[in-house]
Amino acid sequence: GSCLGLKGISGQTEQDLEESHGAAILERLRRLQAERGRAPTPRLQYLLEPLYEVVHAQRGATVTLPCVLRARPPHYKVKWSKVEPAELLENIILVTNGAQHKTYGQLGGRARLRRGHRNDASLTIAGVALEDEGRYRCQLVNGLEDESLSLTLTLDGVVFPYQTSQGRYRFNYFEAKKACEEQDARLATYQQLYKAWTEGLDWCNAGWILDGTVHYPIINLREPCGGRLLLPGIRTYGAKDKQKDRFDAFCFTSAVRGQVYFIQGHLSFKEAGQACRNQGATIAKVGQLYSAWKFSQLDRCDGGWLADGSVRYPITIPRTHCGGLPDPGVRSFGFPNKEQRTYGTYCFTVK
Repeated sequence: GSCLGLKGISGQTEQDLEESHGAAILERLRRLQAERGRAPTPRLQYLLEPLYEVVHAQRGATVTLPCVLRARPPHYKVKWSKVEPAELLENIILVTNGAQHKTYGQLGGRARLRRGHRNDASLTIAGVALEDEGRYRCQLVNGLEDESLSLTLTLDGVVFPYQTSQGRYRFNYFEAKKACEEQDARLATYQQLYKAWTEGLDWCNAGWILDGTVHYPIINLREPCGGRLLLPGIRTYGAKDKQKDRFDAFCFTSAVRGQVYFIQGHLSFKEAGQACRNQGATIAKVGQLYSAWKFSQLDRCDGGWLADGSVRYPITIPRTHCGGLPDPGVRSFGFPNKEQRTYGTYCFTVK
């Protein structure tokens, strides 16, 4: 009788029963979660969970995306890729087997493994570019037991609305994309536009963003901008015909490796460009002026020519005689006649 406390009739110990009972409960929980459409995410076996999933950087910086192995399986590869949701594909950047590694594509040319220790598969990217922003995947390829983790690279920057010298709503999607790139920027993502709205961007003209949708951010409610009944927010037109439909653009730029400065004078557009070249500089692009305003706190009450033929000036400390608006920003005089000799010029020189 004394052995019944240790062994049941089935020949299982109490510990066996507890373990099988626990396993049954776990299995039941898994089934319930699966039925509710919330299958449990598999726990990472070899990769360490990252301490943070969003990595911040500025253009031109060197940044590291962490991916560290807890243990190394006998035969494995680590594959780094960039997830491009708009194109529904992953671009491979680098593959390593722990001993050697190979890089791929344009991004691969600026990428290397950090190799802080033998289990370190973190990816270091030099000279971060505007198009590097997005989601990255570090995947451990180990036979049938592949596992991966995702990280997001976010650039600190500024969003600005942009339109042609002919007025508003002249860009199809491809023209908007090109226009931003010509001004040292690129079409903003929705996340960048949303962040800019939370930081004060209030603009009544709708513009293209990177994914081919059209929006405009509203803080101060007014009749021509969706009326006074809607709450402040991002007004959305949704996806539009990239060839036929015409809107403005929302561009995004980040820090620049250079300096924007002002030359005083009464210059025509042509003379403005020459004045910059005489000093070994170039006439500044719109994106470069916004970058200097955002990152170098450039504050100047003088209108100056820019490369696209517009005249603008950056204000970080609002004052009555400098446009009169209560908030900081880059003010615009639009696109004056290029022969007009009223303004100075903003130049850009590489550091």
